[in-house]
Amino acid sequence: MTSPARQTRRRVTVRAARWDDPAGAALRAAMQTEMEIRYADRIEALAAAAADLHATLDVDEGQVAYVGLAYAGGEPVGHAALRRLGGDLELKRMYVAAAHRGTGVSTALLAATEDAARALGARRVILQTGDRQPDAVRLYEREGYARIPVFPPYEWLTFSICMEKVL
Repeated sequence: MTSPARQTRRRVTVRAARWDDPAGAALRAAMQTEMEIRYADRIEALAAAAADLHATLDVDEGQVAYVGLAYAGGEPVGHAALRRLGGDLELKRMYVAAAHRGTGVSTALLAATEDAARALGARRVILQTGDRQPDAVRLYEREGYARIPVFPPYEWLTFSICMEKVL
């Protein structure tokens, strides 16, 4: 019997989209809300100490090289983007709606995003996540990402975990 909190794997389709796609914007907003709750105490302290918190965490649409939206049953359930950061592509806003976690969406979305990075000529994908996201860290490690030193602009975020995957 399947636990009600865990759905069975279902067919997932990942489609390239524009950064301003309404489904992608809604998924990013849901992620933002979840992260604000998860890191509320730290964000408050950082905001008081650093005026450029939003400059560090926001994504400039002009730097976005790829956006992927994952659909399950015709419903948008996941989002990932690649932004240009120096000579690298950085995974940004990787998010799966809570009701669809554990169903294969994140794996399909990450694979499609890595394929897009290869098509864009990247030799690696880098990312930054936080220490209160052990589920994300486990996913990335399982999919071949390795920890690297914290890279700019995240070096002042003391809870950062940075990773890379050589493609």
